[in-house]
Amino acid sequence: MKQLIIALSVIFIFSQCAKKTTELVSKASNVDQTWRKMAPSPAAARDISLGDYASFDLANGLKVIVVENHKLPRVSYQLSLNNEALIEGDKAGYTSFAGDLLSKGTKNRTKAQIDEAIDYVGASLSTSSSGVFGSALKKHSDKLLDIMTDVLYNPTFPQDEFEKIRKRTASGLASSKTNPEAIATNIRSIVNFGANHPYGEVQTEETIKNITLDDCRNFYNTYFKPNNAYLVIVGDITPAEARMQAEKYFSKWEKGKVPSFSYATPEGTKGTQVRFGNKDGAVQSVINISYPIDMKPGSEDAIKANLMNSILGGGIFSGRLMQNLREKKAYTYGARSNISTDKLMGNFNAFASVRNEVTDSSITEFIYELKRIVNEPVSDADLSLAKSSMSGNFGRSLESPQTIANFALNTFKYNLPKDYYNNYLKNVDAVSVADVQAMAKRYIRPDNCNIVVVGNKDNVADKLKKFDSDGVIDFYDPFGKKIEDKKIELSADITADGIIKDYISAIGGEAKLKAVKSIYSSMKASRMGQDVTLETFQVAPNKYAMKMNMMGMTVQEQKYDGTKGLQAQMGNKKVITDGKELEDLKKSAIMFEQMNYASLGYKLEVKGIENVDGTNCYKVLATSPAGDLITEFYDVKTGYLIRSVKAEEKMTMTTDYKDYKSVNGIMFPFSSAISGVAPTTLVLEATAIEIDKIVADDVFKIE
Repeated sequence: MKQLIIALSVIFIFSQCAKKTTELVSKASNVDQTWRKMAPSPAAARDISLGDYASFDLANGLKVIVVENHKLPRVSYQLSLNNEALIEGDKAGYTSFAGDLLSKGTKNRTKAQIDEAIDYVGASLSTSSSGVFGSALKKHSDKLLDIMTDVLYNPTFPQDEFEKIRKRTASGLASSKTNPEAIATNIRSIVNFGANHPYGEVQTEETIKNITLDDCRNFYNTYFKPNNAYLVIVGDITPAEARMQAEKYFSKWEKGKVPSFSYATPEGTKGTQVRFGNKDGAVQSVINISYPIDMKPGSEDAIKANLMNSILGGGIFSGRLMQNLREKKAYTYGARSNISTDKLMGNFNAFASVRNEVTDSSITEFIYELKRIVNEPVSDADLSLAKSSMSGNFGRSLESPQTIANFALNTFKYNLPKDYYNNYLKNVDAVSVADVQAMAKRYIRPDNCNIVVVGNKDNVADKLKKFDSDGVIDFYDPFGKKIEDKKIELSADITADGIIKDYISAIGGEAKLKAVKSIYSSMKASRMGQDVTLETFQVAPNKYAMKMNMMGMTVQEQKYDGTKGLQAQMGNKKVITDGKELEDLKKSAIMFEQMNYASLGYKLEVKGIENVDGTNCYKVLATSPAGDLITEFYDVKTGYLIRSVKAEEKMTMTTDYKDYKSVNGIMFPFSSAISGVAPTTLVLEATAIEIDKIVADDVFKIE
């Protein structure tokens, strides 16, 4: 009855609105309606008055920029270095290590004392390779500056904090190996700029191992100089007060010589080159169509090129790429492009994530739209919409005083005309259809580009040869290193069944595995700085339980008692009696699943031999009766399973197995690294694995 009342209420409200609208239209029927048939003409670009800023130089060369804003009693201090881009070589990543370490301890304070002092006054402080940032209430600004300059002048680069950063970075890199967006970024950087350019460097697990504390100290001692920096002060402060603080806290900073570098301009791609990064089990392909461009910040082309890109695939939903690949073709949720300026070297990139089966069709549409904007003038309506969007974004940005500070900083860093931002809207409004096409002809290169695709090689790669000028696809590892796609021919006696049998034999043999009555394992990991323990129980023929503990409490629990299942998370329990969830729990109860592939109805296919982190492996595709796909990699020499990739809808989970050890004559991996289901890789280390342990029935009891 309640639902009926709600439905009738909605109908009544709708009908009253419709009735009222009809009455209003009827009354207005004699009024001239021609104005409704066309959009209002845009007004001329207005003069804008940007918030003012003050600037002055200290004797040591530090340029200080001050933007007053007295709406809130807060002040922020941004110390920004004017560094040249560096080639870090086989120690790629050391500059970011150095920047991160600045706030991890000084001659006067430990990291804990710095954190406590900042928290006590409700301030914030962060450091990076490009400088230091701090913010606090005005009444605490001197306390903040005391800590900020202590960090700037007296960093100690503690060894323990250095190792924490290395470990955290290594964890992030491990996750990026299975992240298609990260893989695409790495490949794109290298193929666009080359290994001998700062923008062509990629951090890897090897390069961060080479970084030393001396590298970090040398970077700090070389580049953290006042004559290589800007101090931007924003907030509840006057220029006079800012000068007093700058003199008090930054005048003793000693200037020094800072090296500068020059680099060869990256050569543009000749023809179209398909660059492929493999991600086994992926159900989508990440597409990037990219190349370097030489366009400096504030150049005459910058505003015109950004308007052109806005029409092609910039931030507005009406961009041609979005309208084509999403609205017309339904290939993707979003297709966009960006064009960037840079004082060293910019780039163009058009990108989307699409379903496997339409990867080649999507590239066709990308190329079509790139050629279209080069060859056909855009419409006045498209240009007007792009101008409105760009002007609106600019106007909204002025709400933040930090924007004024950034404008001032850019003016000094890039030697822009002093009235560059004051004339911004006028310059946007002055762009013509002919200007847009001129920019497209200059910067859009559909016939000379890198087509970077990250996806499932088995399903996608061969279809992309038609887009490559020489018909040969180049393959890359997750960190952008080119690899040879050499297919190792399998001998006729290598079959999927044989590979599985060799694996069973390698871990102990069929007889031993069938004799196992139960398996208990306890594993530990670290998550968000907290220890996590994971216990699993399997009892023949069909019982399973899992319990995950964190911070002294059970955060997740699963059970299968042979008939029904249980899913519990943070106190919420759900009893499962049928469906896919129950089937998944049943599978979890199976010990040594590969030994049961035949009886479970799996179809097995050998896809060849592939290299996994330096190890040649047989690649086996296992398809369940329900259509679930598992890609498994078995070491050619040992027979061990070293990687498993499971694809479920939009998620692909990769598990790497290492450190096999014997437990009662059966080999188990004591280390498992799981990626693809969280921002970072979860590494589980076994603390105990027991065979034929007596497990109480209560462990599987479902209430």
